[in-house]
Formats: sequence, structure tokens, C-alpha cells
Amino acid sequence: MKKILVLCTGNSARSQLAEAYLQFFAGDRAQVYSAGVDPKGVNPVAIQVMAEDGIDISHHTSNHADEYTGMAFDCVITVCDHAREQCPYFPSAGQMIHQSFSDPGHTEGEDLVTSFRRVRDEIKAYSQAFVQKNLS
Repeated sequence: MKKILVLCTGNSARSQLAEAYLQFFAGDRAQVYSAGVDPKGVNPVAIQVMAEDGIDISHHTSNHADEYTGMAFDCVITVCDHAREQCPYFPSAGQMIHQSFSDPGHTEGEDLVTSFRRVRDEIKAYSQAFVQKNLS
């Protein structure tokens, strides 16, 4: 079973969405965790838009990346530029991947829920492709 860590700045939205979708698509082929370099708590709009897609993340917690530095991961994925720059060193990470997604809480020109839905859909597509490529 592969171990995957998804990192973001606040561990409030993008990394939470990616954790949920990666776990959903991977099933029992992976254990997926998420964390932030400056955790802020899970954003209620992230919980809402995932529920719209049938996935419950209301039980997720917002964790600090330092909590996982002693764990061995097959893959560490950063989903925002700030996390990539501030990411703690994971010497046991088999692979470091960076895939930046826009911050749904700071997107201009869209209302908040629309922004979260757009980023959710981008992360869903990425997660499905990642699992197909790396865990098949």
C-alpha cells in the first residue's frame, strides 16, 4: 500500500480536497494524508462542495506538516506554490511532485462557492489521473 502526503499552506481547502479524492480513487491501494505549513482548519465551503459530490470530509482535521516528517511516504504532493517553497524536508519521500491549484478562497471574478467548485473539479480530475498513472 502506497503512502501519499498532500501539502498546502493552510490545509483548509486544496489539500483537503486532494486528500479526499486521492483516497476515493485509490481505495485500498493507498493511505492518503494532508497537512499544511500553516494550518487554519478545514474550510466549511470545502466541506460543502465535497458533500455536493458525495464525499464527506466533515471529519477531516487540519494538521501541521511537521507532524509527518518522521513518516515514510512514497509520494509528497504540494498543491500550492507557498507550500512547495516552505515544505519541510521529507528525506523518506520516494517522489516529490508539485501541482499548483489556485486558492479558491482568493479568486477574483467568481463568487466563493463557484470558485470552490471549479478548484474541486480540477483537483478531482488531477487526482483521478494521478491514481490511474501511479497506482494501477
